[in-house]
Amino acid sequence: MAMIGYVLKRILMVLAGYLVAVLAGLIAVVVIYAVLSSLPNAPAYFGLMEFTPIAVLVVPPLGMFVYFLTIILTGAQTLVFALIAEFFSLRSFWLHMVFGAAAAAAGFMLIWPDAADDPERWADMGIIAGAGLVAGLIYWLIAGRDAGFRRTPIKAIPGKV
Repeated sequence: MAMIGYVLKRILMVLAGYLVAVLAGLIAVVVIYAVLSSLPNAPAYFGLMEFTPIAVLVVPPLGMFVYFLTIILTGAQTLVFALIAEFFSLRSFWLHMVFGAAAAAAGFMLIWPDAADDPERWADMGIIAGAGLVAGLIYWLIAGRDAGFRRTPIKAIPGKV
């Protein structure tokens, strides 16, 4: 019975971690675009992108649409990565960050399949992957640190059996 409780707890932690990580990733996209658009010699289109993501955050229906679209676009690959991490008890933060960046980039490629051929989309893919790094770190903080069933060994106290 304890095993069922632990598995249910892990499922809820993975779900909560993913939902919060998506929100953190969307906020990271806004921050990254805002910072990059303020740099000297930034492309003119970054100026437009400075306000569009902010509109997503301040207009709730638009924000919810983008949030659920992001969940749809990144859900499958994130589920695969979460299952791999849980099955193999992968607990390192950098690995979860790489998984987050890969899931975000894959979701971006679902929207723009020809992004690899368009140099103007490379910057966007880098920004989205950077936001995926942030989302992966947030996921690790919530659910990834305790991934899997492997317990950390209890160190023996010297002089005690």
